[in-house]
Amino acid sequence: MTKKQNKMKQLVSYKPIYFLILAVVTAIICLFALRSNNEHMITLRNDVYSADKNDTNVSLALQKLQSYVTRHMNTNLAAANGIYPPIQLKYTYQRILNQESSTAANSNATLYTDAQNYCQQVIPGAFSGRTRVPCIEQYVQSHDSNLPTVPTELYEFDFISPSWSPDLAGWTLVIAIASFLIFVVSLSVDRFLNRLN
Repeated sequence: MTKKQNKMKQLVSYKPIYFLILAVVTAIICLFALRSNNEHMITLRNDVYSADKNDTNVSLALQKLQSYVTRHMNTNLAAANGIYPPIQLKYTYQRILNQESSTAANSNATLYTDAQNYCQQVIPGAFSGRTRVPCIEQYVQSHDSNLPTVPTELYEFDFISPSWSPDLAGWTLVIAIASFLIFVVSLSVDRFLNRLN
């Protein structure tokens, strides 16, 4: 064995399996941290819906949700049903529309009630405003009302989750990937050196 091969052998004197074990352990920790991120986002999203329903500090609940989602990976708000944007505050929408409607003519207030009744019949069993709000707006627009429309930025929200974040999930992901790459390289070098012997 030459001096160069001897130096390389000393550099990889550690066992490659240790890096594989480190990669597996940190990957498992990463999975649990990603799950925890998602569960906390769901709790904060439910707090927003609860605040909306009870009309108690909706903006603070939204700020907490936004702050968390934009700083942690695996906190995408998109729902399984594909409704976009994912946060649509039904009660906020109704409160704003009711305030605007109170200044409009009585016929417009009646039209809104008619729209709610119509959409309840057309979309029975839809408990959230996600599917009913567009139906109500379409009904009102199709009946030539001067009922005010509510700007979507007042009741529809979406926040972007980062691909990587410097939290437990992010750092354990980096360590898992780096450990696995070191395992592959050290295993390759180790096998190469064993062939030279």
